[in-house]
Amino acid sequence: MQAPSVGGVMLPRGNGQAVRLSRGASLTDFAEKINANPASLVAVMMNLGEMVTATQSVSDDTLRLLADEMNYVLEIVSPEEEDRELLESFDIEFGEDEGGEEALAPRPPVVTVMGHVDHGKTRLLDAIRKTNVASGEAGGITQHIGAYQVSSEVNGEDRKITFIDTPGHEAFTAMRARGAKSTDIAILVVAANDGVMPQTIEALNHAKAAEVPIVVAVNKIDVEGADPTKVRGQLTEFGLVAEEYGGDTMFVDISAKQGLNIEALLEAVVLTADASLDLRANPEQDAQGIAIESHLDRGRGAVSTVLVQRGTLRIGDTMVVGDAYGRVRAMLDDNGNNVEEAGPSTPVLVLGLTNVPGAGDNFLVVDEDRTARQIAEKRAARERNANFARKGVRFSLENLDEALKAGLVQELNLIIKGDASGSVEALESSLLQLDVGEEVDIRVLHRGVGAVTESDIDLATGSDAIVIGFNVRAAGRAQQMAEREGVDVRYYSVIYQAIEEIEAALKGMLKPEYEEVELGTAEIREIFRSSKLGNIAGVLVRSGEVKRNTKARLLRDGKVIAENLNISGLRRFKDDVTEIREGFEGGINLGNFNDIKIDDVIATYEMREKPRG
Repeated sequence: MQAPSVGGVMLPRGNGQAVRLSRGASLTDFAEKINANPASLVAVMMNLGEMVTATQSVSDDTLRLLADEMNYVLEIVSPEEEDRELLESFDIEFGEDEGGEEALAPRPPVVTVMGHVDHGKTRLLDAIRKTNVASGEAGGITQHIGAYQVSSEVNGEDRKITFIDTPGHEAFTAMRARGAKSTDIAILVVAANDGVMPQTIEALNHAKAAEVPIVVAVNKIDVEGADPTKVRGQLTEFGLVAEEYGGDTMFVDISAKQGLNIEALLEAVVLTADASLDLRANPEQDAQGIAIESHLDRGRGAVSTVLVQRGTLRIGDTMVVGDAYGRVRAMLDDNGNNVEEAGPSTPVLVLGLTNVPGAGDNFLVVDEDRTARQIAEKRAARERNANFARKGVRFSLENLDEALKAGLVQELNLIIKGDASGSVEALESSLLQLDVGEEVDIRVLHRGVGAVTESDIDLATGSDAIVIGFNVRAAGRAQQMAEREGVDVRYYSVIYQAIEEIEAALKGMLKPEYEEVELGTAEIREIFRSSKLGNIAGVLVRSGEVKRNTKARLLRDGKVIAENLNISGLRRFKDDVTEIREGFEGGINLGNFNDIKIDDVIATYEMREKPRG
């Protein structure tokens, strides 16, 4: 039924009818759902005080405002639901084994190593893999997710175990949680000398939420003050009761540094898997699984570490990973060897994708390149629309506090670029979890892998966002473009610095940084004595300019004799002046400091605020 609405615009009334729309939908999309003219919805929005074009992606709040006005109930479709509906439109079922019981075959357990920072997770993986991951990490903390497969002999049988290596600082909570979701068993590493720490409990809660069995590795038993019994007692409070205490959790005392009891730990993992899990998958169907880590390789293009969860991935298969797709050109195992195929629970590095997928994106193999491209393009368009629906006010972190107080801004828009998708996702998740009160929201408009590009600066210009580069820099003309457009670009190599700085800005605590800028140097040619002013240096300005009331230091034979002096008086002939330029002579008074000699050099400088990033 047509009914007049705001301002006399004719439009249908919903009478509480539900309308389902994707994130970032436009007024045209809304109009199609309710069989209305998009122009009439634009007019309604104008009457509601919102200037919106018919094809512009708009925020969920704007769509709700319109739906309420027209008496419709708006349902925003979740990304997971959208993706399921998208795949169903191509007759693809994700996440299920095809065929009956007879098609299933045993697969290796997938294990995630969790625990408190510095309790030895990376060193344990080193001991297991006989390689050194830690030495290449910024700050000695694992920055990226990787996956590795090892073999262990249990009861005379050679058994494989796949390890997902998740980072160990609380900044990576989201990655650790995702690691637990894609895993069968969690190894909880607890240092015998430290005992249970806050992150130990956090990791334990993630594993419990994912409903995965836990094997406890009590590490550092060779360290002074180690008390493995205390660890067992502490974990009993959290529901992990050791087998020797009548419980069902296996505890293994190890030393990752000395390589003690590593085989026993692997055996405990296999025995736990056999006892409590039915680890089977169909190796014959088209491969499906999850992307664990992705990055841009200069020589090989987009590469992604994927974990095959069911089916077998083969060279030449056409696959879709998130909004990336491509034909598998080559596959490498964790040792860098080429492999032809990868079955269930096998991690491989895949080459041949069009772009870098996100960590945690699902992958699936499809029959045709065209189908893969269509799925990837629809996913990308959906994400793009959702990003365009977000908008804000341009500013930098330094003036954020003023903007908040003036009411000019209610949200901080960010664009995050990094060297690997796992780090980008971890940084995004950590920033979104910052508790900075109700004055401001944080929105991540775009996140991606690779250098900061001109298109990133374009997006930041249009949406007044701050760009964060994590272990990457601006490429080509992007830096000059950022400076021209006034876009705030910041670079970090350790995630916590980025989190702390943005949190400080949001709380109005970001202090400006200052750097010393040399102004000029003057050589002392003569010394004049004054009963009122003390010694006055007759000088020739050698470089730059000397200004009154600036800082100075005195150099004698190239060595600094005095610091933090002040140019308190400046004269040319009989006149007081504010500056003396290069090539001119004059007189300098250094206040109470009189220890000057001919041929000394007065170097003047000032402290200027340093642009950050």
